[in-house]
Amino acid sequence: MSGFFQRQIASYAEYHRDGRNCWMHIIGNPILTLAAFLPFSLLPVTVFGVQINAATLLVMPALLFWISLDVAIGLGIVVVAIPLLFAAAAIVSHVSVAWVWIITAALTVIGWAMQIIGHKCFEGNWPALVDNPMHMLMSPMYVFAKLFVALGYRPDLAALIQKSSRQMSRGSPLYPSEGRADAGQHP
Repeated sequence: MSGFFQRQIASYAEYHRDGRNCWMHIIGNPILTLAAFLPFSLLPVTVFGVQINAATLLVMPALLFWISLDVAIGLGIVVVAIPLLFAAAAIVSHVSVAWVWIITAALTVIGWAMQIIGHKCFEGNWPALVDNPMHMLMSPMYVFAKLFVALGYRPDLAALIQKSSRQMSRGSPLYPSEGRADAGQHP
């Protein structure tokens, strides 16, 4: 695990102290990813004789970046990105171009609303990427880091994330309570 990755995850964790906000990200991130894939899935591309779409081609650098930061977490993101790419391609093949844009707009509004509500209502701040655009790339890494920690696979990340954040228990192993003084005050 690189020092850069450690610093970015620790910084990102500071903006994600409340488990309810983190759940908004677990649901909202795939919605936003699908919204980003949809319009690019309209564009066919041939790479080395293989027919793909622009979404697949354009996501490759991000996937390689995530793998370079942490192989296990990066591969976890790849496993989730593949069905989202297939879903985008399936939607594009079954609806008109106008509907692709309508669905993209609706998913974008829903996904961002979840991010903003999660931060404003549960954290009392704006999404992390407002202060640091790199956090947009850290969001999937953080979600998978939390998953790996919950499954007991990454104690190195557990120590790093727990040192940086105070989560509230919402009945989930992904967001355990860490003795937050105000944990009992939230519904």
